[in-house]
Amino acid sequence: MRAANLRPRAWQRMLSGRRLDLIEPAALDVEIVDIAHGLARVARWNGQTHGAHIFSVAQHSLLVEAIFSAGEPRADAAGQMAALLHDAPEYVIGDMISPFKAVIGDAYRRIEEGLLSAIHLRFGLANPSPPALKAKIKRADRAAAHHEAVRLAGFAAAEANKFFGAPVTLTPQADALLALQPVEVAQARFLARYHELDHALTAGTSQHG
Repeated sequence: MRAANLRPRAWQRMLSGRRLDLIEPAALDVEIVDIAHGLARVARWNGQTHGAHIFSVAQHSLLVEAIFSAGEPRADAAGQMAALLHDAPEYVIGDMISPFKAVIGDAYRRIEEGLLSAIHLRFGLANPSPPALKAKIKRADRAAAHHEAVRLAGFAAAEANKFFGAPVTLTPQADALLALQPVEVAQARFLARYHELDHALTAGTSQHG
């Protein structure tokens, strides 16, 4: 009888040793090493991409940040970090394709938003992001999706235009991020970019503190 009344387990044990509650996530239980490890192992497009390796959410995150930064040359490190971490909740909940999100509805979105809020608090970002910043990151996200769809996921250009809008021209640095990478490489590159931006954020705080 007692076991039947227990609340179902709603937390996940991370490799860092943290236990992250999915319903009420605490910022102190968020670790960048867990995020990088998880995102490098989550496949975009449900794994339906060409190539010997998955195209991971870690790679997608780097691509979105590169597109965002190229389009917003005056963006500060906080904006760039928000772009890099825009899909960070997926280290826990996976990358659910948009059609399935539409079927599930608000329950998924509430959990996703709660996790993103904890992530922003953990890394000192505005919570929530200003609407203008969110819109710019979303544009970069859609631009990344367009190139991924055509280059990796078998979409025709006209079909990608319909779902993601007209494509943007990628910088050579962003274009290179569409090359498939082994899990360990994607994880290391995501962590390296995080540390670059974290250093810039810390230096900015010290200068203006």
